[in-house]
Amino acid sequence: MADIASSTPRPSVWSRIGKVWIVLLLILAAVAVLDPTQVWPTVTFTANALLHTAPFIAFAVFAVAYLKATGAERLVAKVFQGNQVRMIAMAAMVGGLAPFCSCEVIPFIAAMLALGAPLAAVMAFWLASPLMDPAMFAITSGTLGWDFAVAKAVAAVGIGMFGGFATMLAARSVLFADPLREKPQVGGCCGTKKPYEGAPVWRFWTQADRRETFRATGMENAVFLLKWLTLAYMLEALMLEYVPADMVAGVLGGTGIGPIILGALVGAPAYLNGYAAVPLIDALLAQGMSDGAAMSFVIAGGVSCIPAAIAVWALVKPRVFFAYLAFAFTGAVLAGIAWQAIA
Repeated sequence: MADIASSTPRPSVWSRIGKVWIVLLLILAAVAVLDPTQVWPTVTFTANALLHTAPFIAFAVFAVAYLKATGAERLVAKVFQGNQVRMIAMAAMVGGLAPFCSCEVIPFIAAMLALGAPLAAVMAFWLASPLMDPAMFAITSGTLGWDFAVAKAVAAVGIGMFGGFATMLAARSVLFADPLREKPQVGGCCGTKKPYEGAPVWRFWTQADRRETFRATGMENAVFLLKWLTLAYMLEALMLEYVPADMVAGVLGGTGIGPIILGALVGAPAYLNGYAAVPLIDALLAQGMSDGAAMSFVIAGGVSCIPAAIAVWALVKPRVFFAYLAFAFTGAVLAGIAWQAIA
């Protein structure tokens, strides 16, 4: 029998420790060399921010683990059945609530499209899905306040409906004719299995495999949130210390539409992920970023960040993908204008 251990490549030190943790250590090392007196304030700021957010992290981890263990995500497939107008509205609302990761969206949407789900309903789901979920709501409300979290959730559903109904109205146009790639790329970190069959089991603890799903999902999400929020809070501490407030206020401050549009434009390249973006927005607001620019930043960045965009690019032709980005940008600007008016 062949020696499997010797034939399997050993993971690198980089992958075993984790890239985010290594980046954290490198940041602290750089601060220690360039400004030693700032090391301890940076560490204490990060630790205090994590402690403040801990209850929200705990709720987020529990909520996602419970939904995974019960199989509640299977209910999402029912959204893509029935009247198209109803489908679009429900897809936008469920997309803004369901705890999907982007790699799960790919095989799920591929299956729905193969079964004949209209592109308009899929577009609504795609636009809303990366913007809000139970974990995101908990983290956002804990850092930026309940009002911002609720407004972002409403914006997520609104943008989903906007894109969905616009796609429905233009369904016969050249833009949306024959929208799918010939061979959709449905691979992903979650594989291509179909986890959406059967009824949810709400008393998941009665089955050993579901208890294991709850444990594994909880641990995975706890580590994920901890590492990304630690990095984000550390960056927030450094931004507050070194980025001039007047510069941020001059570029992204004010009450006009300019900062809102700029917030949407810079949202994508500046985005780490939805969770890590929250502390960065908190720091930018403290430095003078306008409320409207903050909302357009998180909306445009969330929809166009790499994981969410790949889920769309993998299945549809480029013209449909760029329509998706256009809906996201337009919706982000409109959400920023609305939030600027009421905040």
